[in-house]
Amino acid sequence: MKRTWFPLFLMIWLAGCQVLPQVKPPAWLQENGETTPTPFLPLPNPTAPALPLSGATAGLIWFDPHLPPALLQAAQLPPGWQKTDQPQNAQVQVKVGADGLQAGSWVYAVVARFATVEDEIDSVTLRKTWYGLNTTLPPLIVEADTLAMLTGWWGAPAEGAVEVVPTGRLSEALWQQPTARGIIPFERLEPRLKVLAVDGISPLARGLDESAYPLALPFALSGERAAELAGILPAGNRDESKMTVVAVTGVTALVRATALYLRLRGVEHALTEVADWLREADITHINNEVAFRQGCSPRQEGLNEAGVIIFPCSDIRWIELLEAVGTDVVEMTGDHFIDAAPEDVLLTLEEYHRRGWQTYGGGATLEEGWQPALFEHNGNRIAFLGCNAKGPAYAKASADSPGAVLCDFDRLTDEIRRLRSAGYLPIVTFSHLEYETFAARPRAVEDFERVAAAGAVIVSGSQGHLPQAMQFYEDSFLHYGLGNLFFDQYSLGEPFERAFIDRHIFYDGRYLGVELLTLRFEDFLRSRPMTADERRQLLQVIFEASGW
Repeated sequence: MKRTWFPLFLMIWLAGCQVLPQVKPPAWLQENGETTPTPFLPLPNPTAPALPLSGATAGLIWFDPHLPPALLQAAQLPPGWQKTDQPQNAQVQVKVGADGLQAGSWVYAVVARFATVEDEIDSVTLRKTWYGLNTTLPPLIVEADTLAMLTGWWGAPAEGAVEVVPTGRLSEALWQQPTARGIIPFERLEPRLKVLAVDGISPLARGLDESAYPLALPFALSGERAAELAGILPAGNRDESKMTVVAVTGVTALVRATALYLRLRGVEHALTEVADWLREADITHINNEVAFRQGCSPRQEGLNEAGVIIFPCSDIRWIELLEAVGTDVVEMTGDHFIDAAPEDVLLTLEEYHRRGWQTYGGGATLEEGWQPALFEHNGNRIAFLGCNAKGPAYAKASADSPGAVLCDFDRLTDEIRRLRSAGYLPIVTFSHLEYETFAARPRAVEDFERVAAAGAVIVSGSQGHLPQAMQFYEDSFLHYGLGNLFFDQYSLGEPFERAFIDRHIFYDGRYLGVELLTLRFEDFLRSRPMTADERRQLLQVIFEASGW
């Protein structure tokens, strides 16, 4: 009867319920040590392509039982080759580690519950925790197959250093233990988890150098016929050709003092590292609330007869700023389209579409405004929908006039369900009621939850002039207000000087979660990334306002 590797793998899988054998930690991790060698083995350079299999004879291959099940399931054995649980009998062995013919690496992330202020951890602290040498952190929380892979790479953890939870329960465990940290395969990330950088490197970053990232764990082939099978394994579990980054922003209104600074200092004054965040995204969302006009005069701004602030137009020259930050889709739900002449709204739409930008939430007609902005990128299907929830006085799109779309929640939720059934992951953005508090108001909560329940994976408040609370509704991320992106409320005090850009990550048809990018204004146009202390203070305030 043919023997298989499965019983041995099952023993490792169940090891989380048992006391694992102890290993002596490396000398460089001992207390009071002065040497600091690289704690992770460097990965060798990629090898030549696999040799052709035509004419090859059958053989035996052994898989290290520490390897992830997903890797084993993806292995494509040539005809005649069989698995064995006896490595000494195999012509090819696949093992955790870098020795042999490099086949790829399995990428893991260090995670915490989303409501965590800290952004990173160093690899030395991580390894010391594994070996029981660090008492400042609770046990690392992992799933059984992650325990197996890490044990194959680092050796067994110290007794009590690791807590094993059932697959799919890691997020729940971390939310129950706010100071705990976990390790999870990249492809299992989910929105309720916060990914921590390790030694300053995040697996959510574009262009990840896996040879420098401490949790890209290598696997390799060895044996007399290893070169024959070099192409049978996936290169790993993280493939950037399956990743899409979406940047969602708050209020843009290129008027008043913001327009003055554009005239005096030019577009370049605004292009700091914050602009780089927007350009790095595959899809960059801009919520521009004011229509453009050729030769728009600042004298047209101010109060109308009812004492309401109006912004009839922005000078068309400043569309250059939206070009410079890499705009891909423009939200049209803003209040101030009611201030604009119809011909200016139509000109604005024409200029956006001429540049290849999609629009939604408003349009030349009501039906056009209801059309979603659809994107297909790297296998991810993403749809943007939006509307103005403030009432008919703020949304004037009709069958024969342009403007923002008034929210019709029955229509909106039906459209969300339709898009989900077509394979799209909907992002819904609102111009909702404005309030100057960090916590969300009941009506906003009701409306945001309603569209999340219909299937929106992200619900974002575009109206907030200051950063506001967040919420999870099942697996959906709700952010009630991000703050300003380009608008002149810098002088109103500290809450209005701070804002978020939400960097959303989609992978292989799933929404993995969000990175909160934090900025602070230096003047009426220019912002910069927050310092570590500024960021910590903002996250603490917003997490508290979120009830976390």
